[in-house]
Amino acid sequence: MDLKQLRYVVEVAETSSFTRAAERCFVTQSALSHQIAALERELGRRLFVRTSRSVRLSEAGEAFVGHARAALRAAAQAKEDAAAVDGAVTGTLRIGVIPTLTAFDLPAVLVAYRAAHPLARVELQVGNSDALMGSLHRGDLDIALLGLREGVEPVGVASRALSRANLVAVFPRGHHLAAAGVVDLEDLAGLIFADFPSGTSGRAQSDAAFASAGLTRDVAFEADSDTLILGLVEAGLAVTMLAPGTVARSGADVATVEVRHGPVRVEHIAWDVAEPRRVARAFLALTASSTPENAEAGPGETPGPASS
Repeated sequence: MDLKQLRYVVEVAETSSFTRAAERCFVTQSALSHQIAALERELGRRLFVRTSRSVRLSEAGEAFVGHARAALRAAAQAKEDAAAVDGAVTGTLRIGVIPTLTAFDLPAVLVAYRAAHPLARVELQVGNSDALMGSLHRGDLDIALLGLREGVEPVGVASRALSRANLVAVFPRGHHLAAAGVVDLEDLAGLIFADFPSGTSGRAQSDAAFASAGLTRDVAFEADSDTLILGLVEAGLAVTMLAPGTVARSGADVATVEVRHGPVRVEHIAWDVAEPRRVARAFLALTASSTPENAEAGPGETPGPASS
């Protein structure tokens, strides 16, 4: 059993595909399959149940893959700690980010990070806050950049608030409310909305505001992309509510209007509460000086599970 085999098992478990796992490991599928088969022979157990249509972990595989992930993390940490003797930051920093991040310019921060730590590799994935939190809890991410409704904080991790923004109503040009100085939730309740999928943190911000006001709304269009949501608004098919920075960055030809007593979104940076890796600590130090001066103070660095 070696680390290469453990990595192959983890990649197949995450992708549910030998083909995609081989691509992510930069090996041929036959080489990856051969190594996993050799490991299964050594263990005397099948780690995967294979059919013509799918690949899934067997019961033995479910028991094995958590330890495989832990072993890979421990090996990476050992390598980083050895390099740290000379003060170097090495290893791979895995960041998850929401597509609507506005607290700071992430590409600029990553440029500064690479300049300060040229031996470190950065991997980035985009997703919604719920999926990113799951990846952070599993140890698949070192840092998660999240957007949550006011009053909800990341749970089971350390975190600090980065920024706070009142969502604005977004209308097509020519809409009868587009020129209003401010609107109430009651003014929006009868309109057709485009929003993030039901049950996601991005959607919860607006859902909670309407529910608290005793109002319902018609969300006819669901999308996990703010670009698509704004495209639907620009086309005159719907209205939405988003952070003003998200709208401004998009360049969409839409009108934004302040919402009285509307939803508030807080962006957070979250990391492993127990023992953040050196690459993560270096990123946290860098972003501490990148938070906008007008960001409202949040819950701070929580040493234990945050309440929700």
